[in-house]
Amino acid sequence: MNARPFIKTCLLAVVLTAMVAANTAKAQSNLQAQVVLRPLTAVDISTYGLPANSDYSGGLSTVGIGTPVYLEAEVSTNFAASNILSVVWAVTNKPGGSAATTNASPLGTNVPIYEPSDRLVYYVAGRTVLRPDIAGQYTVKVTITTTSGATNLTQMITAGTYMGLYTCELCHSGGQIAQDKWHPWTQTAHSHIFSDEMDGLLGTTLKTSCLQCHTVGYDTNALALDGGFDDVAAQLGWTIPTVLTNGNWARMQTNYPSLANLANVQCESCHGPGSQHAGLFGVTNSPTWPSISVNLTSGDCNQCHDDATHHPYGTEWLNSMHAITTRDPAGNATCVGCHTATGFIGRIEGDTTTNTAYAPINCQTCHEPHGETLPGTNSPNPYLIRTLAAVTLMDGTVITNAGEGLLCMQCHHSRQNAAVYAATSKGSAYFGPHEGPQADMLEGANGFTYGQIIPSSAHANAVTNTCITCHMQNIGTNDLAFTHAGGHTFNMAYNAEDLVAACQQCHGPAVSGFDFPLQDYNGDGVIQGVQTEVQSLLNKLSTYLPPDNSIKSSLTITSTWTQPQLEAAYNWLFVEKDGSLGIHNTAYAVGLLKASIANLTGDANNDGLPDAWQTNYFGSLSNPNAAPNAINNTNGVPNWMMYALGLDPTQSGLTVPGGVVWMDGKTLVNSGVTNTIAIYTAAEIAFNTQVGSSYQIQAISSLSGGWQNVGNPLPGTGNSISYLTPTRNNVQMFFRVLHNP
Repeated sequence: MNARPFIKTCLLAVVLTAMVAANTAKAQSNLQAQVVLRPLTAVDISTYGLPANSDYSGGLSTVGIGTPVYLEAEVSTNFAASNILSVVWAVTNKPGGSAATTNASPLGTNVPIYEPSDRLVYYVAGRTVLRPDIAGQYTVKVTITTTSGATNLTQMITAGTYMGLYTCELCHSGGQIAQDKWHPWTQTAHSHIFSDEMDGLLGTTLKTSCLQCHTVGYDTNALALDGGFDDVAAQLGWTIPTVLTNGNWARMQTNYPSLANLANVQCESCHGPGSQHAGLFGVTNSPTWPSISVNLTSGDCNQCHDDATHHPYGTEWLNSMHAITTRDPAGNATCVGCHTATGFIGRIEGDTTTNTAYAPINCQTCHEPHGETLPGTNSPNPYLIRTLAAVTLMDGTVITNAGEGLLCMQCHHSRQNAAVYAATSKGSAYFGPHEGPQADMLEGANGFTYGQIIPSSAHANAVTNTCITCHMQNIGTNDLAFTHAGGHTFNMAYNAEDLVAACQQCHGPAVSGFDFPLQDYNGDGVIQGVQTEVQSLLNKLSTYLPPDNSIKSSLTITSTWTQPQLEAAYNWLFVEKDGSLGIHNTAYAVGLLKASIANLTGDANNDGLPDAWQTNYFGSLSNPNAAPNAINNTNGVPNWMMYALGLDPTQSGLTVPGGVVWMDGKTLVNSGVTNTIAIYTAAEIAFNTQVGSSYQIQAISSLSGGWQNVGNPLPGTGNSISYLTPTRNNVQMFFRVLHNP
């Protein structure tokens, strides 16, 4: 067999094996049940009160001999637990000579399903644990018996011993046998975490508790005789050097090469022990090949990174929205490129086939564990970021200056070309930009601009790593927001407190929250917080949109909407879906909303007067004489009143029509004899009533006088009654309500 067909056969076997495993583990029934290999992390152990010596698990199907596999049967929340009669586990296949059986799981009912997204749709019907005792293949079957019948699900598990880096390197360092994963890995921090510790580069101490993650197969459980780092160290009599200094790692490689072969975070740390995989090298027709774990579950990374306070990334992610990404787009090939882990990875890697199965946006989605180099260079992407390729928005804008935030922008941008879409699309419940147009907003691009130049704020150019700088701020371990905001939670607030440290770098220490005042953007004469001002503009724009002039928190768009209404609705949705209420790009958000209001009302500067009227009389909107309260006549009548009366604002010597009244504060300005009406204040008396009772309002101008009835008795209705009574002839008034009976 020549090399090229062999590669194709290997890859085909991997794909087919993965498909069989997935179909077996997630077999569907009326229960919509699945068998899951549950991860177990340091945070799990401390949070749920498990024994401190409990074995960690990455939820892998390939494990070391003697390493526990925590299995659980999960059932759809739509299926009533009362209809489940029994859950029975059995080992139906195992290597000859094995005595391994399933046993009661140490995970109590207080331990939830691991994946937050699965907690929303499944519950645990039963759990068990298996400790393989011999290398080879095991098959565990669970039978779930319900009132309507029985369902069988199976899970295959491979047990083996650790081989170390040099065995993996034989095939995975390039050439014609397999894809090169070794050379990129050598550029990652994983490849030298332990060796750096040995040479004192990361501190003066190295605890044995660190070895569980910083070496391969370290498990001091007496049953775990799997050839891991602890087993080989014990055989060789190696111990951690008393002094961590330069040269320790080189001496270890010279004096203990078989142990150095198992040091650092390497292939088998994430894929499980490779003896069964390496032992079947080239035997692609074996039903058990490739006998190695390749998965995208969060537990694979979180077996080490869910360990606050020193390794909190997984702990943070579990509190993120990415962990519970909506399942709705799963199954849709056009959506999974952003909404599932497998879909995103496939899109970035240029796969021609699309895996539409659901998977949350987890560690491996955004990070390439083997390392990824920058295009055209040998330099690795920072933090194993999967891609830092330029992002092209739907209007053709190409973003290259977003730093590490380019990864976020691969998905967080609109799916529409606003200039074309908003001007031509018909109204429907699905009208508008796609969810999460943050890249467009931050860059000040792809809103519906009505052909105008809308100004943009400086965040896109002033913040080096854009999204990352703000959303992944470091939070101190003593801060209440630790693992709940910043970092891999991507949350910008916790417990009603905003993360403003990144803002303060430019805006100064006076900024204590996102809603800080800058300008009077909504034109009401009061400078409020940015977010308050933008929300006010959203509210105002919504009053000009169907079906009525009320303030709306959401839009119900139908085919009856006019094109100007749809254009304005696009901008309303664009700003609303961005979610920052102007923080990402204040100038652009405000500009789009004002442009939309102006297009619907003719009032671009949002001051209550039509722009055309102001420019006709005063030349430009910036002329102080054009302001609504400016007076440009000898009558003392402001512009807003002159516009309302249909008069030339600069005309003097006119007589205000009868019946027109206006106030300056509490003073009636034109109380001349030509007026037939006037506006005064009144008192409102409001009180609760009961059916069967009557209520008499009484008033008095001085407490030394006698009470006088106001109107007739009012019969109780069981509801609140509001009554208005004149007060203009009295300096002061007191009121009371008599209840009878």
